Amino acid sequence: RATSNHKVKETVALELSYVNSNLQLLKEELEELNSSVDVYQNDSESISVPMIPLGLKETKELDLLVPLKDFISEHYGAEGILFEKEIKEFMELRQAMRTPSRNEAGLELLMEYYNQLYFLDSRFFPPTKSLGVFFHWYDSLTGVPSQQRALAFEKGSVLFNIGALHTQIGARQDRASLPGLNQAIDAFQKAAGAFNYLKENFSNAPSLDMSAASLNMLVRLMVAQVQECVFEKMTLLRAQHDFLTQLQLAQEAARVADVYSLVHQTMTQAHVKDYVPFSWTTMVHVKSEHFKALSHYFAAIALCDCPVPSDAELPEQEKAFIQFHVTMPEGPSLRVLLQDPEERRKLGKAHLKKAIMKHEEAMRIHGLCKILRKMDILQEVLSFAHKRSLSKYSEIDHEEDFFETGDAPDIHPKTHQKPEIKSPNFSQVKVTDLFHRLGPLSVFSAKNKWYPVRRVHLMRGENGFGFTLRGDSPVLIAGVIPGGCASVSTPGSSYYIISVNGKDCKWSKHAEVVQLLKSTGEEGVEIGVITL
Repeated sequence: RATSNHKVKETVALELSYVNSNLQLLKEELEELNSSVDVYQNDSESISVPMIPLGLKETKELDLLVPLKDFISEHYGAEGILFEKEIKEFMELRQAMRTPSRNEAGLELLMEYYNQLYFLDSRFFPPTKSLGVFFHWYDSLTGVPSQQRALAFEKGSVLFNIGALHTQIGARQDRASLPGLNQAIDAFQKAAGAFNYLKENFSNAPSLDMSAASLNMLVRLMVAQVQECVFEKMTLLRAQHDFLTQLQLAQEAARVADVYSLVHQTMTQAHVKDYVPFSWTTMVHVKSEHFKALSHYFAAIALCDCPVPSDAELPEQEKAFIQFHVTMPEGPSLRVLLQDPEERRKLGKAHLKKAIMKHEEAMRIHGLCKILRKMDILQEVLSFAHKRSLSKYSEIDHEEDFFETGDAPDIHPKTHQKPEIKSPNFSQVKVTDLFHRLGPLSVFSAKNKWYPVRRVHLMRGENGFGFTLRGDSPVLIAGVIPGGCASVSTPGSSYYIISVNGKDCKWSKHAEVVQLLKSTGEEGVEIGVITL
């Protein structure tokens, strides 16, 4: 659109088609990366179901040297060249945060850069004028590039990467141990918090991965992964095979199935399903069926493997069992059911039948996705659980069973540890304003304007210099005494003292400025003042 020269148009069209084909390749690679979940998994021997981590958003290099130097000269009236060291330091920090390490240090680096953006915003981004710099970021799910002049896009993208890095740290933990599980829970809760904070505080992002619908889906996915870790934690902690523990495990598994089912619904919504990797949607669907199967399996174990309760145990078991099913099972009363081994076996068999159906459904869905079929670890988990339910079924199935195995009611979902959404704690990484030499932010910010610096030469009279001071950093000339030395050369509006005899006083305290003025000799003093 910017040219009428056909040759230029052809060249640009050619370059664009090249860029687009590269993007298509990048998109396919990203889909592979985002779905090669095992890359982030731990090296432990025991099997845990893989989790879904997110790839980081990529960004282009950004050269801020000229725009910031120009702004310092124009807006602050200082020589831009004197601030080259600070500008380069900021650019180095940005360069480093593009490739953070997958650990606490990487998170701290992203947080440090995010906190520096607050100062950059206050110093260099006035509300009415653009700095003329574009921030380029690529969508983490599709690889499509977006650009904006608004610093909010840069902040939001860094915040997205804080969440994404938490997902990678969570997926790498060894979930076969309690410390590993607790770290995974913490990481996924913090990831949910980052995406939630982003959703609530940054709207109108130009890229799809940061749209409200997408962030809502990511928050739910993280909460589901926390819930799954809570279930795994419970299987580790409650090794005893008593009736109540097995019921709790069944309800905990039903809860995991429920939250994954919700994530699956969210992922298949019209404006989300087109860009969420198919392997994610499939994995979430597989998990919702798999945990549904596990809930029925543990219900069967409680009924078939645990001894009939004594009279003392009966009230407690009856109370737990009343709230266990979504609808009451058909047949005898609860008290009779719990005390009759044959009735327990019947209901247990119905639960196992349902478990086997759900296992088979999970395996069928898993088989539909090429990428998941390559993932041996998931295949292993599904087939182990399926075989376990089958062997239990054949163990309790009697040849002389003439009754039709009934339909077991679903299990009421319940958890003993609700996932928390942990908002980012930005204050844990302390940063100092790289551009503090420009002066205190209360005055020397992008939104304030002031007249050029005035240099005023004053002689000391009988009553001093003829003005009063108040405040700190910078010190304000509060009042001019009529007829005093200052009244001749200083009109009445509020002046900030920024230098005394060439010494920078922007950050000086009240007492320091008074001392500098007192120590001047008969030749008088030159003060630099500005007014907003």
